[in-house]
Amino acid sequence: MYAFSYSNPRTLDEVSAASGQFLAGGQSLIPSMKLRLAQPGAIVDLNQVDGLAGIRVSGDQVEIGAMTRHADVAASREVQAAIPALAELAGGIGDRQVRARGTIGGSLANNDPAACYPSAVLGLGATVVTNWREIAADDFFQGMYTTALEEGELIKAVRFPVPRKAAYIKFKQPASRFALVGVFVAQTTQGVRVAVTGAGLSVFRHAGLEAALNQSFTAAAAAAVLIDDSELNSDLHASARYRAQLISVLTQRAVDQMLSA
Repeated sequence: MYAFSYSNPRTLDEVSAASGQFLAGGQSLIPSMKLRLAQPGAIVDLNQVDGLAGIRVSGDQVEIGAMTRHADVAASREVQAAIPALAELAGGIGDRQVRARGTIGGSLANNDPAACYPSAVLGLGATVVTNWREIAADDFFQGMYTTALEEGELIKAVRFPVPRKAAYIKFKQPASRFALVGVFVAQTTQGVRVAVTGAGLSVFRHAGLEAALNQSFTAAAAAAVLIDDSELNSDLHASARYRAQLISVLTQRAVDQMLSA
């Protein structure tokens, strides 16, 4: 490690007055610092800030505070009742240590191309609430490790609309347990949304699958959609062609799961 300043604010006003790299669960930042991939000169620890954690259900919305741990989302009876796919997704992130320390806000701000939470936020059409504004999911994710957040902007909560039905199916990379490909399918009041993680430089919606499933919500309709692999990731774990096949297969499985629920 190397020298850096550290602050431990207790209120949002104190956070606003501080400057530096925000530290949430630390599951991405700390390993990156150890490897010298990140070298912030100042750390602002968010773990003691009042009001940033917790789960609230109001009508047809579930609001999850940015500092809420993955394990708490997975164990929440409110989330399990309102959006069971979201609770299941949280319960499958990483391992027990990651779920005990990692936070939804930290995951979204980091926007790892293979992270699970971005697919739920985009698939459900959620809203990211910051200390300055509200950002629609479709505008939030902008590229690899890149979001709409500006310097000093802090995620306070994520507001999820409750879908009619939803499912998340992930094909895990066995060592990291990140998504080699993950697909989140949701039937919302605005129609079917299909969000894919692990396959591209950032989470994305698949317009072809959405159009097909809005016409006929069946696995056969999803299977008939050609998945273009020209802009998908290709690495030592899987080729772009393999990932394209996974997108199709996992979408079909998600649809079958939703129809049988």
